[in-house]
Amino acid sequence: MPKPKVFVTRIIPGAGLMKVRAGCDAEIWPEQLPPPREVLLKKVATCEGLLSLLTDRVDAELMDAAPKLKVVSNFAVGFNNIDVAAATVRGICVGNTPDVLTDATADMALTLMLAAARRLVDANRYALAAQWKTWEPLGHVGQDLVGKTLGIVGMGRIGFAVAKRCRGGWGMSVLYHDVRTSEIADRELGARRVDLDALLAQSDFISVHANLDDTTRGMFNAAAFRKMKPTCVFVNTARGPHVVQRDLIEAVRTGTIFAAGLDVTDPEPPNPADPLLSTPGIVVAPHIASATVTSRNGMAQIAADNLLAGLSGKPLRAWVNPEVGPRRR
Repeated sequence: MPKPKVFVTRIIPGAGLMKVRAGCDAEIWPEQLPPPREVLLKKVATCEGLLSLLTDRVDAELMDAAPKLKVVSNFAVGFNNIDVAAATVRGICVGNTPDVLTDATADMALTLMLAAARRLVDANRYALAAQWKTWEPLGHVGQDLVGKTLGIVGMGRIGFAVAKRCRGGWGMSVLYHDVRTSEIADRELGARRVDLDALLAQSDFISVHANLDDTTRGMFNAAAFRKMKPTCVFVNTARGPHVVQRDLIEAVRTGTIFAAGLDVTDPEPPNPADPLLSTPGIVVAPHIASATVTSRNGMAQIAADNLLAGLSGKPLRAWVNPEVGPRRR
């Protein structure tokens, strides 16, 4: 019996790729950059499965170009690149890779928080440019974390993990803004749920972990930054479009806020000439929050399991649209 044909849009860790190759007739895109749109449409035309990344737009046009498609397995927690409603109507299963990158992402948020608060990247550039001549009493002075107030926007798994680290490590008070109360955060961390304006005004550090939708897109704009303390450090490891980047650049440049650390941008990557990359006080990482051996291997295994389950008619390990079950292809 022939193996089901699938297309994998990038080389993923072997922990998952070996499973895909063993169970499927798999074509893997070998390039560093994602396949161009016209190539992707051609590749999926005869496929039953697609293993995609956030950089691949999986919309109604693509699904209609792939009449045999049974499953889209996204190598990511997010799935904003996939039109889930269109997939559900067409009987296509959609999977993602949650949970395994919670700790890695929380650690990255802390890394950016510390780097931005202590002006680490600016100081490193200073040293590498041979500007370091002596110990300077007023040089590269940053912000303390001990006893400060942390504001979490989106108290889900990752937001809670960041808050737990900050509460336990530096005795920080925790505020959070979310559509729901987090009983575990309230109970274990003494956290308080507040409205967004209160969080912006009272927090010394703000870390974003919200989902991206019409209510959160562009929520951190000039008006939001003006409500923050001038000593505030802003961190985003969630989604780039949460932030109006020109407003963030201006806020840091003018001292409206102290500093920012970003693992996500809009677009990704930024233009090399974008002032986001050269403004003192802004630390930018190339979307590497999940880039640990454990997390990436776990993501690859879940993505492979989702793909194989979708092809065989079984429940997906991490199923975005389980309601499609009774009418799946």
